[in-house]
Amino acid sequence: MSDERLIHLAEAAGLSIDWVDADGRDQRARPEVLRAVLAGLGLAAETAADIDASLEKLHLNNRSASLPPLLTGDQGLALDLSAHFPPATRFSLQLENGEYRDAALDDDAHLPAIEVPGYHRLEIDDHQVTLAIAPPSCPTVNEIAGEGAWGLTVQLYSLRRQGDGGIGDTQALESMARNAAAHGADALGISPVHAMFSEHLNQYSPYSPSSRLFYNVLHSAPGSILGDHPLHQAVERCGLGDELRRLEQLELVDWPAVAEARQRLLRTLFHDFGTGGNALQQDFESFRKAGGEALENHCRFEALHAALRSPQGHPQHWRDWPEPYRDPQNPAVQRFAEEQADAVSFHAFAQWLMARGLERAQVAARSSGMRIGLISDLAVGADGGGSQAWSRQGEVLADLTVGAPPDILNRDGQSWGICAFSPWGLKEHGYRAFIEMLRANLAHSGGMRIDHVMGLMRLWVIPIGAGPDHGVYLNYPLDDMLRLLTLEAWRHKAVILGEDLGTIPAGLRDKLAARGILGMRVLLFERDGASNFLPAAHWSRHALATTTTHDIPTVSGWWQGHDIDWRIRVGQYAEHTRDEQLAERARERAGLNRALCEDAGQPGEELLEPSAAVDASVCFIGHTPAPLVLVPVEDALGLEEQTNMPGIVETHPNWRRRYPADSTTLLDDPVCSRRLRCLVEARHALHEAP
Repeated sequence: MSDERLIHLAEAAGLSIDWVDADGRDQRARPEVLRAVLAGLGLAAETAADIDASLEKLHLNNRSASLPPLLTGDQGLALDLSAHFPPATRFSLQLENGEYRDAALDDDAHLPAIEVPGYHRLEIDDHQVTLAIAPPSCPTVNEIAGEGAWGLTVQLYSLRRQGDGGIGDTQALESMARNAAAHGADALGISPVHAMFSEHLNQYSPYSPSSRLFYNVLHSAPGSILGDHPLHQAVERCGLGDELRRLEQLELVDWPAVAEARQRLLRTLFHDFGTGGNALQQDFESFRKAGGEALENHCRFEALHAALRSPQGHPQHWRDWPEPYRDPQNPAVQRFAEEQADAVSFHAFAQWLMARGLERAQVAARSSGMRIGLISDLAVGADGGGSQAWSRQGEVLADLTVGAPPDILNRDGQSWGICAFSPWGLKEHGYRAFIEMLRANLAHSGGMRIDHVMGLMRLWVIPIGAGPDHGVYLNYPLDDMLRLLTLEAWRHKAVILGEDLGTIPAGLRDKLAARGILGMRVLLFERDGASNFLPAAHWSRHALATTTTHDIPTVSGWWQGHDIDWRIRVGQYAEHTRDEQLAERARERAGLNRALCEDAGQPGEELLEPSAAVDASVCFIGHTPAPLVLVPVEDALGLEEQTNMPGIVETHPNWRRRYPADSTTLLDDPVCSRRLRCLVEARHALHEAP
């Protein structure tokens, strides 16, 4: 069998045979990798007969002629329908605002330009199709917040308040928003709040959720919604007082213990809430009704996941459930939901508490003076065994995992253990799953950060169980997805940030900039060579500026080589390389030291102390032309420890560290306050200069 036929199938399936790596070198996918990934796409490719059958399965001859349920277009531009209809075909168009238009396609079979963004209904030649017409750009930071905007980023679980029970919650987030606003912040970026698995107490990475449509209910603050008296009564009845106080005193989040205690408390509150006469009952019922099928499916999944255990008593992947329960539309699922109505309703109740808490936090942010407020974080995918994959099976790739090839962030590549959308599945279903996900993550925020924004154009997909080097890029309908993202951002009046670190496809950053989507530039990566750091003035005007991210060291930790010690401790570096690693870090540190000192108008020969280096780093990014500067709270406080070490699970406390003080006053420490004042002055000086 020739590789030519295999390549033809791979390209027809949307795979990139050739690509350029992070070092600018040309790469080509190996035949065995293509076969394995194609198999994960449901396209056998072991033999010539397999390939022929798979090509037939793709319907290559008539695929372009079929009319999808949703088409995207741009405001003010004609829409080419020549692939589907002849010129002069009559149509009827109902705009989202209720306006009707009856006309015909022009001589080129183009639909006349539509000047109103929105979701419009087109009836043409016995077909009905939704037209998603996008404005030219997402709302920009300058439009929403003016020049010189800045903010902070926090790990939600890390926040503290008295009575939090061992984990950051939406009430602590409210306090944090007010504290940040008091220091002049326009935005507060938060770690993902996606729904996790109630039955998997040890799975807590916010980037490996069960669903990106709903929320992690462990972050809810029931007292802020239901009142303190019902909360205290429930705590007493559960006998959880001592345990909650113990968890609250820990330096690290004990996720399994927190989850067990919080779920017991939530179930008691749900029982009390359902006894009748609660003034909030109508609000809960309204929330549940508005959540529709998607919310019902998530709640049913959670109840099924708890009930359908293995013979050994463990929760199972939904594909291992009895056949009738693997399809959310099966009547057996409906019967289960009726028989277990309380179990299903409990999960809706927990979602309601979390949604209302996030809503309160955004109101607190905006009413305290933030011009953007909360910035949500959208993970790149979800667990293939989770509720989103179960409820949207036709729109996800459950047999492939997502990751990254070797790049600047990780020289071994990465496999993230999550699944992503199916490009053709999205098209066939009118991008339903994508649109509802965007709406869910913009519902209670003034902005959204998209993790690994390159996924809008292509994703590195890997067969389940294979290493990152056995992956290949799968292409996505970028223009359609950008239009939908732009439209939803416009409807929600939200800014969009795209994390574009790693292997960047040619032309992507230009497309993002044209749509008003900010990229991301990180102090430790902005170099021209190994130790020559770019001056602040040379940073991009089309990207946010930040000192660090959750996946790399804090400035203080990096400056002191603390991350090198950790890498040796967890086995990423050999002990005998310590001196070599420290020598390389000394060269890098000297380079950054020069850049920081030159930015401050000081000689760069004398090495800054760690705390002074953090000060200088925060001021430095304030001087960049970035429309938005975001400082992680870890750097605002000068902390040494980083949030997450990618690829390390057991030997580093990923996603567990808590902040050292109550969120109400977290930023008020004199050292932190001084740093933030320097940042404010740097932003003002930049935009007041002639």
